[in-house]
Amino acid sequence: MDTIALVGPSGTGKSHRALIVAHEHNVDTIIDDGLLIKDSKIVAGYSAKKEPSKIRAVKRAIFMEPDHSREVREAIAKVKPKRILILGTSKNMVEKIVDVLGLPPVSKLIRIEDIATRAEIAKARESRLKEGKHIIPVPTIELKPHFSGYLIDPLEIFFKKPRSKQRRKLGEKSIVRPTFSYYGKLLISDAAIAAIVDYVATSDGGITKTGQITIKNSHDREKGISISLDVIIKYGQFIWQVVHDAQIRIKQVVEYMTGMVVREVNIAVKRLSIE
Repeated sequence: MDTIALVGPSGTGKSHRALIVAHEHNVDTIIDDGLLIKDSKIVAGYSAKKEPSKIRAVKRAIFMEPDHSREVREAIAKVKPKRILILGTSKNMVEKIVDVLGLPPVSKLIRIEDIATRAEIAKARESRLKEGKHIIPVPTIELKPHFSGYLIDPLEIFFKKPRSKQRRKLGEKSIVRPTFSYYGKLLISDAAIAAIVDYVATSDGGITKTGQITIKNSHDREKGISISLDVIIKYGQFIWQVVHDAQIRIKQVVEYMTGMVVREVNIAVKRLSIE
């Protein structure tokens, strides 16, 4: 099995060109936004474009949910694709998908700038920003069970070789409008995350008080956020266990409440409380 990747920032037209790239490179299977697509049919997965927020969509697209990743891994083993095309916003995102799904390393990396002009990319961005339009490289009839109420229009894709006037139909794509396209931007401040961390850390009684809480955001959203905090622990507690349990709780609750990826939780024990 061979793995190739098509990468480019969100909204630059990757899904729009997926079928053409697949045709040119003899690809029979595509991974796009959480879906495993083979021969224009959804074989497994759950589309990130159905998620209620962009943050949840990112988590879905990189297969962070264990049940989701397991379903797709099993489907890949069953259909035995010869060559897979993975769509992603960055090389890091594609490598993360490859690792989670147990796929061979990427043998060829294609950037959207290599197959689309600046004008085409700008037009795709405008459509995404102004109209909230997203494309999924499967026929509308195949997508209906997954996107009831969100379909806009089907779009047939043709392939024309240079110096040839003949056009051959490659397949059909569906234009959809995800739920989060209607809502505008969602911003979660560091203060809000810090408040969640403080409440969760002190909820079991082992930690009596938190000190400075620092939230560091990565420029690469797939890598997630880093949380650091100082704590005071009640005297007589098993320090390692208290801290370890707090790390797990903080990660789980912050990810659940915000939809963000928590990369690490660093806790420094500053004092012991004897009261």
